[in-house]
Amino acid sequence: MTADDEHPLRYSLANELHARPSPRLEAPCTAVFMAFKEPRDAANRDRSKDVVHLAELCARHGAPWPDPNSAHYSAHLGRHLLNWESHTEFVTYAAFVPGLPHQPFDPSTGDIFPKHWQHQAPGKRIAAVMIQVDILPENPAEILPRLSQWFAKESIATVWVLEEAAVVAGDFRIDPSGWMRFAVFVKPGTGSGRIGRIVQRLVELETYRAMSMLGLGRARDLNRLLNQLDPELNDIVQGMSDDSRPPETVLQELLSVSARLESAAMQHSFRFGATAAYQAIVNDRVAALRETRFMGGQMLTEFMTRRYHPAMRTAKSAEQRLNAMLNRSERAAELLRTRVDVWRGAQNQDLLERADRRADLQLRLQHTVEGLSVVAISYYAVGLLGYALDPIAKHFGVEKALLVAALTPLVILCVWLAMRRIHARLHSAEGDSPH
Repeated sequence: MTADDEHPLRYSLANELHARPSPRLEAPCTAVFMAFKEPRDAANRDRSKDVVHLAELCARHGAPWPDPNSAHYSAHLGRHLLNWESHTEFVTYAAFVPGLPHQPFDPSTGDIFPKHWQHQAPGKRIAAVMIQVDILPENPAEILPRLSQWFAKESIATVWVLEEAAVVAGDFRIDPSGWMRFAVFVKPGTGSGRIGRIVQRLVELETYRAMSMLGLGRARDLNRLLNQLDPELNDIVQGMSDDSRPPETVLQELLSVSARLESAAMQHSFRFGATAAYQAIVNDRVAALRETRFMGGQMLTEFMTRRYHPAMRTAKSAEQRLNAMLNRSERAAELLRTRVDVWRGAQNQDLLERADRRADLQLRLQHTVEGLSVVAISYYAVGLLGYALDPIAKHFGVEKALLVAALTPLVILCVWLAMRRIHARLHSAEGDSPH
């Protein structure tokens, strides 16, 4: 096999499977994570700006310059291990450092990402997560007082994960410093690869949760528009049976509503599609943790069912409502176009009947004119023949008046027959002409 025998994308697609490995972490350690997304048209953003922003962070710590064409990057920034990834709509930064801060979830732990550097990011911060990984005490109940201090009691979810290899806790709330907190307590002897996978799934869970819930804001905006258009569409459909309103006027009103619905569908289709994809990833990340209940606490699946899934159902409901209204407007347009066609057919039938009446009148007028033409032509023909035959009539002693009287019916008959023959030839020529 030679290089010419290989598909040009074979190696790049295979390498993509290994491009974003989970970090290998030893407990205790701390992870800080951020995701940035441009507010508008993030999928078509200038990705070179993301690389430049990453390079500025690397330059502060003397790290190697990132490859401008790469979608992922990893390097050590002092004590921190930095992982950077570029996704369809956002970029992520994850920094891992051994040990725990003196104060739990100390905001200064996130100083690896300076505030002024964050302010210069091409996008806006969509996720910021701080995860503390510690050793689980021999008696797991000993961590409960700490969890009650770190997280809100009414929303905390605390679960065993990966066949009770670790305890994960979080309340999905943003603290005063802008971080969403998670605590991970691993049993002694838990492998670094397993710890890294737990941390990776938690940051992905939060990132894709935030990205999927962007569809909720779009759904609310869309529902306001649909609440406005729904009565208009109902009035148009109900008014279709009103014969006093011209069908073409009703059709124009319906086309106006349909155009606004189609515009809304174009504006929201990408976001709703992305929301469904991100929701599937969130569900996958929760399932991958293989959680079990910890000391009667709330599970992640229960939290998602109560707090997250209603938002996703709202987005899905808005999308379905938009599609239903588009279908209604399309069916109404078909019915209205049929009514307009029937109305136009009736108008055309009336026009044809009027044209037939006009043609009949024209035919009668033509016959009248033809009769007058026969008389006029005969009059002049009799006069000419009278002058021409007058010498002969005098030779035979016939008076001119008798001659004219005798010629008149003959001339009229000849002229009439000549006119009939001309008409017959004209009709024959029309029948033989190609259409």
